[in-house]
Amino acid sequence: MDKFRMVFQHFQSSSESVMNGICLLLAVVTVKLYSSFDFNCPCLARYNALYGLGLLLAPPLALFLCGLLANRQSVVMVEEWRRPAGHRRKDPGIIRYMCSSVLQRALAAPLVWILLALLDGKCFVCAFSNSVDPEKFLDFANMTPSQVQFFLAKVPCKEDELVRNSPARKAVSRYLRCLSQAIGWSVTLLLIIAAFLARCLRPCFDQTGFLQRRYWSNYVDLEQKLFDETCCEHARDFAHRCVLHFFASMQSELQARGLHRDNAGRSPEPPAVPEPPEVLDSGSGKAHLRAISSREQVDRLLSTWYSRKPPLDLAASPGLCGGGLSHRAPTFALGTRLSQHTDV
Repeated sequence: MDKFRMVFQHFQSSSESVMNGICLLLAVVTVKLYSSFDFNCPCLARYNALYGLGLLLAPPLALFLCGLLANRQSVVMVEEWRRPAGHRRKDPGIIRYMCSSVLQRALAAPLVWILLALLDGKCFVCAFSNSVDPEKFLDFANMTPSQVQFFLAKVPCKEDELVRNSPARKAVSRYLRCLSQAIGWSVTLLLIIAAFLARCLRPCFDQTGFLQRRYWSNYVDLEQKLFDETCCEHARDFAHRCVLHFFASMQSELQARGLHRDNAGRSPEPPAVPEPPEVLDSGSGKAHLRAISSREQVDRLLSTWYSRKPPLDLAASPGLCGGGLSHRAPTFALGTRLSQHTDV
């Protein structure tokens, strides 16, 4: 049980492990979808190629888009590419590394579908049955060109009466199926060789730039995740403070109007003076709310984070983070919280 908990925590804390798991899940779903799919070629000269190529390319495109949607780093990459420079410069190497990582994971499921379709051969036979050269087969010598095209369109439908027991249909189908499997195995071999070379030749090059891009791409992902968590915590604390302030003001108003009396007719209790925000915050440990007291300040805080992200220098002046949001505090403490979170 402890080992299972450790593995679960590892997958929870590592974005790359989660993305690899999603990639593997999409690949398994692809195999299941293809095995359960009922392939029915229309066996018409005008629609065979459209149907066959559509099944060969349209599902991989949908799986590729699903892979992009499931990968959280795709959104982080676009945000990093589109954000203003502000106090932090943008590194194109990080964006390229994230783009390559996203594409590698998103292309896994489409490649599995295409390889399965090529090795199975049904889509290829349906798409290219009308493109076969009749001169390669002796059985078409006594047919007119129109009869040849009509016969080739019926090749994928082996149960059709016209081609059910025809040796020419078996020859064309066998030829196209062998060609499809040859292309599929060639693509598989090329992918394996490319992965092998990338794995073996990577240590031969300088690893400094690769390690830096990997580190900062993980940093950007974790920073955005921690910022979202901190924003949720800050919104909860701010809402809690607003609710308490509302009930305190309502109690003061009721006591001022003399409506807060007990059954014995005693005089109303003296109105309770709400404690100042500094006392509330210091007592509850929510010191990051001392500089936040209105919606405009929260909006300015979020706008500052997006337009002028703080520099990656913890020794720099904290005033660069946003110039402060209130005259009552030298700087807003949320920036300090974020610095503590992002010290990775």
